[in-house]
Amino acid sequence: MSVKLTRRVASDIMKRGETSIRIKPSAMDDAKKAITREDVKDLIKKGSIYAIVEKHNASKYGKELKKKRAEGRKRGPGRKKGTKKARGTASHMKRMRSQRRILAALKTDNTIDNEQYKTFYALVKGGTFQTKATLLNYIRSKGVGINDERLEKLKHI
Repeated sequence: MSVKLTRRVASDIMKRGETSIRIKPSAMDDAKKAITREDVKDLIKKGSIYAIVEKHNASKYGKELKKKRAEGRKRGPGRKKGTKKARGTASHMKRMRSQRRILAALKTDNTIDNEQYKTFYALVKGGTFQTKATLLNYIRSKGVGINDERLEKLKHI
């Protein structure tokens, strides 16, 4: 491998740009001899190939603001824009993903057929169910046979 190719492979492995990759002059011969990605990984582990430290250009104002917020300042009601739900994490996404995992599990073990899956999926997408438990209760109410043991396992998927 040429040094250029070694540098490119190293940048791919380290997930950094090619210009930030450095090869020590003493290890230049080893870098030229490196043939595989494993060889390059070994050189990285030895420290012969390394990446320079990433720059973070934070403004002076930004640093001051971060410090004040760490102390609890600038977080009052006058600063808040948006509702409590809008400011929170994407809890709806967590809820939807967990409900979809349940549906996928029920479909793979043939507890529900494709038509039922589509119906329940659409309801989940519409945000009908607040929790996994309400989804499972709804599915049971529609005549799908899920025993209590299976129900407990599905709650923890």
